[in-house]
Amino acid sequence: MFFPVAIEMGNEEQAFGVVVPDLPGCFSAGDTLDEAIKNAQEVIAFHLEGLVEENEEIPTAKDLSAYINDPEYKGFGWYLLDIDISKYMGKTEKVNVSLPSRLIHIIDELVAKDPKFKSRSSFLAAGAEKLLTTLR
Repeated sequence: MFFPVAIEMGNEEQAFGVVVPDLPGCFSAGDTLDEAIKNAQEVIAFHLEGLVEENEEIPTAKDLSAYINDPEYKGFGWYLLDIDISKYMGKTEKVNVSLPSRLIHIIDELVAKDPKFKSRSSFLAAGAEKLLTTLR
């Protein structure tokens, strides 16, 4: 899932600040832009782990366009962080799903060619997460 990250630009005297609008209370900083982005990845992981521990729902990240003109973030730069939320979704559970054979064949061909998908199941899970993002 791509989380928009608002970046308050720093300089030699002031740190770069980062805010994750889709995760209220999730923010960080860094002395350099690269450090701020790295710290944002870490704080997002920490925040998501906390949500899981509290049995709270993981929010779906909104599209960047939802924030780009928000006056609260005027003067901020933006970065999209690709965060694998699958490890926060709970343990895997086996289910029986029926799909057309041609669709299964196409999925299997894609999975064989694309190393980001480890299996048919990971492909279907990624597709479901993407669709849920657009529907929420």
